[in-house]
Amino acid sequence: MILGIGTDLCNIERIEATLARFGDRFLTRVFTEREQRKAASRPRAVAATYAKRWAAKEACSKALGTGLRMGIAWKDMAVTNLRTGQPVMHVTGWARDRLDAMTPPDHEAVIHVTLTDDHPWAQAFVVIEARPIPARPARDSQLA
Repeated sequence: MILGIGTDLCNIERIEATLARFGDRFLTRVFTEREQRKAASRPRAVAATYAKRWAAKEACSKALGTGLRMGIAWKDMAVTNLRTGQPVMHVTGWARDRLDAMTPPDHEAVIHVTLTDDHPWAQAFVVIEARPIPARPARDSQLA
């Protein structure tokens, strides 16, 4: 079952200007160290990398049903990549609390995220799914 859907569109040039104006102050407020290392590893696409992650955080907050209010912090949501390049959303702090509260009993939450960019735009979609946790078979107390 779908618990939440969010999307966001971010202007890469706006992020580039914000980086130029606020530098580390902006980075340390919004992005985890791991996200910053990812952007630094892509010297020709630093602003695009940050813009996609910004959009993902906005989209995730919308999928959580909060937007960026109600105690959620930018760093409560973080994007990493699998070896295949597939983005993965991680939530901690208040975002994790919100996710746990909206997940029905006997279900696990799965956050799906996709990112794209085509200069000057970066876009993210987030879908939060609740999957039933399979019941464990009863352990037979009598052995034959």
